[in-house]
Amino acid sequence: MCGIAGALSFDPRVSIDRDRVVRMRDTLEHRGPDGAGLWAEGQIALGHRRLAIVDVSGGHQPMANEDESVWLVFNGEIYNHAELRPDLIQRGHVYRTRSDTETIVHLYDEYGAAGFERLEGMFAFALWDVRRTTLWLVRDRLGIKPLYYATDGGELLFASEIKALIAGGIRPTFNASVLNEYLANRYVAGERTFFEGVTTVEPGHVVRWSPAEGVQVRRFWSLPAPGASTAKSFEQEAADLRERLRGAVRRHLMSDVPLGVFLSGGLDSSALAATAAELVPDPVQTFAVGFNEAEGNELPYARSVAKAIGADHREVVVTPDMFFSALPSLVWHQDEPMAFSSSVPLHFVSALARPHVKVVLTGEGADELFLGYNRYRVTHWNHRLGTPYWAMTPAMLRSGVRSIVKRLPAQLRRYSERSFLGVEGGSRDLFFDNFAVFPLRWRSQLLDPAALAQDPYAVGLGCYDAAGGRALDRMSATDLQTYLVELLMKQDRMSMAASIESRVPFLDDRLVAHVVGLPASLKLRGWTTKAVLRRAVRDLLPAEILTRPKMGFPVPLARWFRTRFSRVIDEFVLGGRARARAIFDPNAVRRLNDEHRSGAADHGERLWLLVTLEIWQRIFIDGEVPSEVMRPVERQLGTTYAIGLDQNGRSVAAQHRRPAAYVPDAVGLVAPASRHAGHHART
Repeated sequence: MCGIAGALSFDPRVSIDRDRVVRMRDTLEHRGPDGAGLWAEGQIALGHRRLAIVDVSGGHQPMANEDESVWLVFNGEIYNHAELRPDLIQRGHVYRTRSDTETIVHLYDEYGAAGFERLEGMFAFALWDVRRTTLWLVRDRLGIKPLYYATDGGELLFASEIKALIAGGIRPTFNASVLNEYLANRYVAGERTFFEGVTTVEPGHVVRWSPAEGVQVRRFWSLPAPGASTAKSFEQEAADLRERLRGAVRRHLMSDVPLGVFLSGGLDSSALAATAAELVPDPVQTFAVGFNEAEGNELPYARSVAKAIGADHREVVVTPDMFFSALPSLVWHQDEPMAFSSSVPLHFVSALARPHVKVVLTGEGADELFLGYNRYRVTHWNHRLGTPYWAMTPAMLRSGVRSIVKRLPAQLRRYSERSFLGVEGGSRDLFFDNFAVFPLRWRSQLLDPAALAQDPYAVGLGCYDAAGGRALDRMSATDLQTYLVELLMKQDRMSMAASIESRVPFLDDRLVAHVVGLPASLKLRGWTTKAVLRRAVRDLLPAEILTRPKMGFPVPLARWFRTRFSRVIDEFVLGGRARARAIFDPNAVRRLNDEHRSGAADHGERLWLLVTLEIWQRIFIDGEVPSEVMRPVERQLGTTYAIGLDQNGRSVAAQHRRPAAYVPDAVGLVAPASRHAGHHART
């Protein structure tokens, strides 16, 4: 896991300033504290920060082929590099290291760009072909690793994070056209970002620059077609999946440094931890995070799994003071407004793990692959019940029922208003807008008509329409290419802020190809989600884990925004600086907050999006130092935020002259429990 950055002049007569690329590179020091490299020659410069995982002593970058006609900076892991190596050696390539990085260089040298399709793993890299004066920017199939670029003034800049592009001279300007999509979906899908002129290399795509053709973008991988049927029984498919999952976890255990598992106590992370425990000789190290509030505390489940598999288990409990103290720094790390409040505890558990391991396995991707989200089954039954029968009901009667639904008590309305009784239309209404954070009715109140013009579901609908299969297959395919990409970005940023590599075995290329090809009926059986996965691991996990309802890494924002930390809303949503931006209708914002604070509705996640948008603007657009952003709230609360610990356990003040990763207060850390003891000792 690393950070990459670089710059290319389109004019070969103009040399790149090495110092500028060094600034870009070192902005990413948190991604690679183990070393730094630079290669520059005329119109091109490549920078690299290294977090040493494989071939610790020999895998330094930038890396070249034998005659230095190909240069590479690479972020990620290639899990099949050992399988590719013998063929390349037989063809005459000479390896100088054991690193997976070198396989990419030789693979390109032998097969050209066609070699990219042979790579299995998580990767984002820049490759410079000296002989052809051609630059390649390549991102893995599902977007596990990030990569951005910008063209400006006759040159192209690229980096693992947007902040490095800004360090290279890109002016941070708010791309207001993404607002409608952000409010609806939490994120921006496709190639656009919150910064004007900054583009994402999309998953499964390559960006190629050459003197003759300039910048060209093409897709090198697409999701396989969904399966319609299987000759195997449900039990046979579950047994097959069990072995394939073991293979995926085994490939993701590739490491020359200590490795652990993030354990939430949910099905996905528990399945990974239990599988890893079978494959490693020593007790697997597991790490969990929770809150004191009951609605956000999954720690008892994580302890249950850790005990069952004999893990060395550690925990951190995040208080609201810790949460909001860390928030501005983590928004800086994320580059864009923080879509998911779970990003903050994810960083705390990353910081908890960092003194003990350098690599962690996480459960991202299982929900999208195995139809784990509640919205899948709700939409599925809406389609099944609403399409054939309800559509034949007279329009006047349907309208009358919808009016009744809107007047139902809150508990009844919560379910019925998302059903075909309360929503009428196709996939746009039943799937996309029905589960939007701010559905159209709210966005119409908040934004002016010009801001509403950009269709927030355009990318998602494009994926949905292009996917084959039934509605469930289409929903899965859509989320794998949109929603999941944002989750992976969250995972990457929050773990790398603590200088730790996160891996996602459920997104192993071979496993994905297999699971996408399974019929949806194996994944969603009646009201049981992830059915075939549950069956595959049923003997590995406690019964309570197999049957517990999904919590989804909850954060008790609703409670916090109604109590002492309502002052966060007062400052970043209702305050003068936020109002002066004139982005949202102030009356609609006030109504949103009043409904939440009174308990009439739960708008916690909606208020969260507005809070992080304002914090993002203060840091990236206004240029405010992250450590100063919470000062107004701190003064109102009359408190000073806690002292934290750095990665080596040393005390460090929460205020920094430059943004830095925040880690848990000492009182939040829990020492590893003895597998023979029945308690958790505080450090």
